[in-house]
Amino acid sequence: MPAVVARSSALSQEPLTSKRSFRIAIVSDTHGLLRPSVVKQLQGVDHIIHAGDFGTRDVLDELKAIAPVTGVRGNVDSRDWADDLPLTNVHRSGDHTFYVIHNLDELDIDPRALGISAVIYGHSHRPSIETRDSVLFLNPGSIGPRRFELPISFAMVAIDGTSVSPRLIELDA
Repeated sequence: MPAVVARSSALSQEPLTSKRSFRIAIVSDTHGLLRPSVVKQLQGVDHIIHAGDFGTRDVLDELKAIAPVTGVRGNVDSRDWADDLPLTNVHRSGDHTFYVIHNLDELDIDPRALGISAVIYGHSHRPSIETRDSVLFLNPGSIGPRRFELPISFAMVAIDGTSVSPRLIELDA
C-alpha cells in the first residue's frame, strides 16, 4: 500500500510556475467509463484532477493523453495497476494548492491551516461546490455509469491570478 502524501513536504516540493491563468478539469468516479463527450470537453485544459475510482488503467491513460493528471486511489481501484496511486495528492496551479482525496470522510488535515485553496473529493457521486472556512470543497460528481437518479457531471475550475472560479457541468446520459 503506497504511503499517504506527507503533509508538510507535499505542500513545499512542487515548484510554482509563473503562469497566472489555468483551466483545470475535475473528474471523479469514472468506474472504467470515459465518455467521448467528456473527452471532447476536456480538450485544451491545462491539467486534470481525478478524485478516485478510475476503475481501469485505460481511463488513467486516456486522461494522460489529454493533459497531465493528478489522481488518487478510490475504493474500487484495487487491482495491481492502482498500487502506485496515492490515497491523497496535492496539485499546485499558480498560487493555488489543491488537496485531492477520494472520500471526504477520511480527511484528516486542517486545509486552511496548511494554506490549501481547495479540497477535491469524490466517492458520493453527488456534485457539490461549497466554501468552508475560506476553503473551496468541490465534488465533481461522477462521469461514470449513472448511479440512482444522480446527474452525470464533472467540474471545470478557471484560475486567473488570485481568482478561483469553479463550475459544475452536467451531461445528458
